[in-house]
Order: sequence, then structure tokens, then C-alpha cells
Amino acid sequence: MTGMEPILTLAQNGAVATLTLNRPAARNSLSMDMLVALHGAIDRLGSDPNVHVIVLAGNGPAFCAGHDLKEMTAARSEADGGRDFFATTMGACADLMQAVVMCPKPVIAAVHGIATAAGCQLVASCDLAIATEDARFATPGVHIGLFCSTPMVALSRTVTRKRAMEMLLTGDMVDAPTAAEWGLINRAVPAADLMTETMALAEKIASKSPATLKVGKEAFQHQSDLSLAEAYAYASDVMVNNMMTDDAEEGIAAFIEKRPAVWQGS
Repeated sequence: MTGMEPILTLAQNGAVATLTLNRPAARNSLSMDMLVALHGAIDRLGSDPNVHVIVLAGNGPAFCAGHDLKEMTAARSEADGGRDFFATTMGACADLMQAVVMCPKPVIAAVHGIATAAGCQLVASCDLAIATEDARFATPGVHIGLFCSTPMVALSRTVTRKRAMEMLLTGDMVDAPTAAEWGLINRAVPAADLMTETMALAEKIASKSPATLKVGKEAFQHQSDLSLAEAYAYASDVMVNNMMTDDAEEGIAAFIEKRPAVWQGS
């Protein structure tokens, strides 16, 4: 790969935008440049009315191997031993993961090869994930004296506590069928079917009202931090406001009249 090739590429098919990590020689590790590029792209696509769903994929042998350890090791030559760069990197990574979670568009990970450390964190941060049957996942920091504390945040919000702790404390690889069983991904598919299956799911979701998708994703994230009573009170208000939208009126009318809905986006 030449230095002129972008580290992140964008392709759009209808209302589905696919962002592909493009550092294959580095297994798509999240360098500072990659963190900034991916965050910026998520923000732009999140506000693009022509995009309803975002797919994240990786070019080369892996989806994402986590942080760029060579870049981080090089920072140790700085006068502060790299502390400022490490803090900046972790802050940028945290901001990116929150941007994925808070993006008003559903984000789907299409995973092949490995998704480790911050790469596993990225998968856990996405709303949905489909992986090849031979894909593997891990939070292997304990092997190198570095507990995967930031991946822990996303992982512990996606799988059960004991499954998360098993991954974090052992650093062991988890295969795709097991990851599906644990809830880290939605399902595992043959490698040849990865993008076909992912795009079919993305297009199905993209056919829904974009305004409704935005309402639903935001509500899902918000209610999860509330008590049961608070969650029902909040969700009831969301439902009432949703009922008042043009798309809800159109969708219900289309259902009653047995015709396709024509979404207004409001």
C-alpha cells in the first residue's frame, strides 16, 4: 500500500454507507490518524440525510487489531515518557466509541479475521455485528501487562459480567460462534457471505423511516441507564411524541391500507 492511499474509505449503496478501515499491513490498527478519520466520518454520515445505516468493515486479513502499539511505543521517547500521547490517544478512542453509540444512524460491524483490544471495543460499541465463522475476538491486554480497561467499558455493556471478566482476565481468543452465543455479535456466517448478509441486514433497516430509527436508537441507549419505572416513564413520552410524527401517521395509514409507506423523514 502506498502512502497516498486513504486509511479509511467510503462507499455508498443507496441509503447504506460503508466505511472500510484501510491499513491492512497494520491489521487496521487504530492509529491516532485512524481514530480522527473514523470519528469525523461517523459524525458526517450521522448528519447526512441520504444515509440511513452505516456499515464498518476492514480491508486485509483483519477487521481491527486494536491500538497501534508501534505508534504508542515510539511516543515513549518523548520527555514525559509518552504520557501526554497516551492520554490523547485514549481520549480520542473514548470519543470515537461514544460517537458510534450516539450516532443517530444504526452502525453495523462486518467482522472478519480478528477484532482484538480496541478492535473488539469497536465491535461492542456498534449497534449490530455480523462476523465470519472463523473470526475471533479478544481483549488480550493482560498478555502484555496492559489491562484492557477502555475496551472493558463497551464489552461489559454488551455481554454479561462474567463473560466480560473471562475475556478481560484471560485474554483468550473467543471464536465467532461463541461470540454470537455470548451476545457480542448477532450471528456468524460463512466468509463468502459476510458482506451479502451484512448488506441485506443494513438495507432492511435502511428501508424503515430514518426519523423513527433515530428516535429508537436514542431511546434504547437512554433507557438502559434508568430504573424500571423511570425507563417506562421515559419510553412512554418517547412513544407519544413518536405517534405525533408524520412518519408514524403515514406508517399506520399504509399498514391499514395495505400499501407501502412513503416516509417523510419527520
